[in-house]
Amino acid sequence: MTKPLLLLTTIASLAFAGAAMAQESTTPETTETPGANADVSVLDTGEPVVEQKGDDNTYVKSTHGDWAVQCLRVQEGSEPCQMYQLLRDENGGSVAEVSIFNLPNAGQVAAGGTFVVPLETLLTEKLNVRVDSGQAKRYDFSFCTQVGCYARVGFTAEDVAAFRRGSVANVTIVPALAPDQRVTVTMSLSGFTAAYDEITALEAQRQ
Repeated sequence: MTKPLLLLTTIASLAFAGAAMAQESTTPETTETPGANADVSVLDTGEPVVEQKGDDNTYVKSTHGDWAVQCLRVQEGSEPCQMYQLLRDENGGSVAEVSIFNLPNAGQVAAGGTFVVPLETLLTEKLNVRVDSGQAKRYDFSFCTQVGCYARVGFTAEDVAAFRRGSVANVTIVPALAPDQRVTVTMSLSGFTAAYDEITALEAQRQ
């Protein structure tokens, strides 16, 4: 499952409007041959374009148990990092992915998380997360793209503490084509504490 992509909006009408205004302006009378006496100092000679793929800027800094600490390369300053895990079904197929990042000074929200699930998910049934045999929590989905549907959630300090001491978290979604069924995948908490402590320390360096 690919990473989230930014949605870019282009307003083409501005370009057409600019072209129309240019055509309506008065054309200066000249008998000079175009380019014959051009001022070369104002000509743009272009510059090399470096092609970059989104995944080229992201790398795995370290791994802790079943969690990977991913960081984004930046030209200046400290790199933003998050912890990541791909969630698979019992047959090894990719079902969902989760990323968790530290949110210092965010009040009762200690950490943020993004879950990405398949498009064929019944959004009204929300996303359910249960740590071991504890109380399950339901989270709304935020939006969908061609990649999948996203749930952007906030974890309290109590949630993070449960992840630290837990073994697994069961993540449950409902298929849109089979609303009477439940699909549950396991989010391993092996290595959670070490990975979370690392991204917390890295985020503190960015402050």
